[in-house]
Amino acid sequence: MNDQELHAHLIGRQGSRRDLNTPVLVVEEDALQRNIARMAEFAAAHGLKVRPHAKTHKSADIAKLQIAAGAVGLCCAKLGEAEALADGGVLKGLHITSPVVSPPAIARLAQLNLRVDEMMSVVDHPDNAHALGVAAAAAGKPLRVVIDIDPGIRRTGVGSAEAAVALFQAIAAEPGLTYMGVQFYCGAQQHIEDFAARKAAAEDRAAYLRTVIAALTEAGGPPQIVTGSGTGTHRIDADFGLFTELQVGSYVFMDSQYLACAEIGPYETSLFIDARVVSANAPGMVTVDAGFKAFSTDADKPVITAGVPEGSKYFFMGDEHGAVILPPGADQPAISDMVSLAAPHCDPTVNLYDTYHVVRDGTLTALWPVSGRGRSR
Repeated sequence: MNDQELHAHLIGRQGSRRDLNTPVLVVEEDALQRNIARMAEFAAAHGLKVRPHAKTHKSADIAKLQIAAGAVGLCCAKLGEAEALADGGVLKGLHITSPVVSPPAIARLAQLNLRVDEMMSVVDHPDNAHALGVAAAAAGKPLRVVIDIDPGIRRTGVGSAEAAVALFQAIAAEPGLTYMGVQFYCGAQQHIEDFAARKAAAEDRAAYLRTVIAALTEAGGPPQIVTGSGTGTHRIDADFGLFTELQVGSYVFMDSQYLACAEIGPYETSLFIDARVVSANAPGMVTVDAGFKAFSTDADKPVITAGVPEGSKYFFMGDEHGAVILPPGADQPAISDMVSLAAPHCDPTVNLYDTYHVVRDGTLTALWPVSGRGRSR
């Protein structure tokens, strides 16, 4: 049975969160809406636009809430994510933040560009610019592109101001492309926990970005759009006078990785995995039905937020199970008791599920599909 078949009858039933089949992906709607509103207010106060990253939530429903709050569009890490959002009715301002290079993918991008208003994609190599330009021209609609600038991690992006200028010139030579500006996403800086160290790292990268923008401007390519930043550095980046829009993502959920970082902002945890006690035979511990298959495992262990005594700790016990170690003297939870845990890293955790179970005050209010789940192409 799928989530719709399992849980649709619980929508609107008072207290129905406790009746969900577990493990289950839960989003607390009020907290989610507050996070979206707070980021929108911050950006507006600083004269910035918000283009949130959909790789965090992979949800057309959440994307529409962000757009309703003022977002100019959504970032997508992969072409498949953008196609999924378009299929879900998000048809303006989609931006693909990783290079699209294979011939089949470029053909798909050219077709998606026909469906989506103000579609945009990065490019980081002249050969790719030419291939994109040819495909877009053949399809009959120019593709908006931004130059991806490597912030120093050597993953994607041009590696120097000179390379950025050469790429701008290659883009300008393609009638099928429209040059819009640059992308500069400093992923390595987002999770620096100490605020002063994070600020210093962001300032260093901003100084480099200024040199690239100056070179492009001198060459006749001043960027209209400077897109980048993220949840971890947006409050710092807003003061540089460089970015025009923020590619924030995890602020909607605030996973444990970002909660560990100082001075990010007034955002709260809204994403949870609800599990259930399935065994309580060992003194001082219980077993829940959420293990490696229920959470991302690239970060710290999940943090328990509700359902067991304060001070309890979670440990993985295999694919399907987790151990909850209770503090000394704590009462033993009963079989079938619910335990809520925060996602350690929201993006890959969400990718494990098909559906968001939207709750308000303990009651299931909606089921939202994870519409880009598993789309790595």
